Amino acid sequence: CRLRLYVLLLGCFLWTSFCLASWALNGGTYIKQFQPPRPKPVPQNNNSSIISASDMGISDEEWGRLQKAIDWPIPDQITHLNQSTSPVHSSFSIVGLKESYKVGEKISVTITARDHKKNLKRYGGDFFKAKLFNSELKASVYSEVVDHRNGTYSVVLLLPWEGQAQVFVRLEHSSEAVQIIKKYRDASFPRSHYLGYFESGPSKSRIREVVECNLKWGADGTWKKGNCCCEYKDIRTGTMWQCVRPKKLSCDKLVHHSVGRLENPLNLFEQQLFSKKLTNVSISGDKQIINVLPNTAATGTVENCRSGLTTPVPAGFFLEDVWKSFVCNTRQFSPAQMGHCLKNKIVYFLGDSTTRQWFEYLEKKVQGKMDLHTGLLMAVDLKNNIIIHWRPHGVPSRFHKMFITDLHYISNDIDEIAGGSHAVVVFTYCAHLVFQPVTFYVFEVAKIRQSVVALLSRSPDTTVIIKSGNTAGLKRPLDLRPLKPLGKSTEMIPITPRIDVRGGSATLAAGIHCTEMGSMNK
Repeated sequence: CRLRLYVLLLGCFLWTSFCLASWALNGGTYIKQFQPPRPKPVPQNNNSSIISASDMGISDEEWGRLQKAIDWPIPDQITHLNQSTSPVHSSFSIVGLKESYKVGEKISVTITARDHKKNLKRYGGDFFKAKLFNSELKASVYSEVVDHRNGTYSVVLLLPWEGQAQVFVRLEHSSEAVQIIKKYRDASFPRSHYLGYFESGPSKSRIREVVECNLKWGADGTWKKGNCCCEYKDIRTGTMWQCVRPKKLSCDKLVHHSVGRLENPLNLFEQQLFSKKLTNVSISGDKQIINVLPNTAATGTVENCRSGLTTPVPAGFFLEDVWKSFVCNTRQFSPAQMGHCLKNKIVYFLGDSTTRQWFEYLEKKVQGKMDLHTGLLMAVDLKNNIIIHWRPHGVPSRFHKMFITDLHYISNDIDEIAGGSHAVVVFTYCAHLVFQPVTFYVFEVAKIRQSVVALLSRSPDTTVIIKSGNTAGLKRPLDLRPLKPLGKSTEMIPITPRIDVRGGSATLAAGIHCTEMGSMNK
């Protein structure tokens, strides 16, 4: 009995000694990887961990590149809110500020992140954005923020216009908040729900039922278990949609689809990290006016815009609220020039509200809008023989109530387009997918790539324009887009597998494509 007691005491002594030694080696601070408190148990859905590259329709190499592109520094674990990055105590400074510069020169900016106790952060991962701006000139230019993973960040900003400029730096999310975004992006929590409207019978005695619907993704990807649901599989894409089985009506009576409720996955501690005082807040720093003089040195000519050009960071800047591209010679079109440019063309806008807004802008410039009495839009210009279409992409989509038959997958729509020199296909696909696993987004984009390649194979003269996802994230933690600090952005930059169709080749590029567009009404 004494021997057993001795062994027990010896074990406790050795374990205590080991813990104290580890604590001392780490400067008296116990460190482990950041693991925010887990939310309450939730129904499993969209488990992307069981999805392979072949399931997504891409190679292992492509998936590896994509995973590398969305890699983000992992912060230390924190136990109190005051250990997270503070926008109040973080700051920026201009390195070696001079009295004046010339157009085309650059300035360097250093960002220092501190916590709420004014301590220097020892790790990176914060999502900062930096820009030069001049409110009077309606001018601004963004640049890439380089994370040194030690609490400091650096930015090199180009001076592209003559006059004055100031530096502006904003903390979008702390490194701790970014890891929460990553956790839920990779998790199975069903953040977004949708509604299915089942109807049957004559108008006066029509039976109606409304149920919840959602995506089924993966072998165990249903958010409901058992024989719960009606399943709708798209034959060509393989995408599976589910709706809770109506009590009175059969599964073939699904008529309408609409946006449903949002479900907040954040626990109380996580919600504090996404509070307004910590999210999307400017930080203090050097506010001196930067004087930029004209540069008489030759700057070279910019070629006309065409496909296949490399996009630098930044890709351009705004001046007088007009986009100036560093890539190619952009133009501003009058209504008459628009009509001449699009003469004898059929333009297909596919996607979400972004392409719908483009349609609505062009529709004002042509004559003969047609009301199709559906979610589809069409406009014609008889004088110039122009036809413009818009149609929304398929589910999951957070549109208001629409006929389910009007919601087509973009790849299927492209497969139905013959193409030719008279055809222009414009699509965007991101905003409604931010609530879904990255693996499902890759799967859908890969399908679109196949359709684009097939279209250009049968009709090489077809013009295909790809608008990447808008970076304007909603001010709510439910819109948990994966982030990456590259290029010009507004709120949150999504990691989007970029479809790259250039010179006859098609590659699902691993990286971020943030389209910088000038105002279309200029």
